[in-house]
Amino acid sequence: MRFLRHRDQEGSLTVELVVLTPVLLFLALVIVAFGRESGARQQVTEAARAGAESAAVLPSAASAQAGAAAAAVTGLVGHPDMCAHVSVDTDLSHFFPGGFVTVTVSCTVDLSDLTLPGISGETTVSATATAPIDPYRSVA
Repeated sequence: MRFLRHRDQEGSLTVELVVLTPVLLFLALVIVAFGRESGARQQVTEAARAGAESAAVLPSAASAQAGAAAAAVTGLVGHPDMCAHVSVDTDLSHFFPGGFVTVTVSCTVDLSDLTLPGISGETTVSATATAPIDPYRSVA
């Protein structure tokens, strides 16, 4: 009797492995996709902050626009696998002493190499940061 019970379970590990492997692979790909999006979101937030802080200390609106774009893109250059397309929008409507500068950075994260059902090939991550302009300085 004992010999028959052991013989009935023969091959059950193989069946369990065949059933569980796709589920585990799917979970691993979902974790990679969310990790990539989370990393891109962190990088975009840091790039927006750097762009706003850079624009707030520059003397003119034209230089602030260029400085914000340069600082934001520089923060994303080291991570080409995260952001496929970067867009930097600088709001200088309150660019005067005591005002503020707002920078919005948008980034398209490429997920096409992770073929998952229900997850599109790309997603857009954006962040906005605002930095104050010193009220005691002169603006050109």
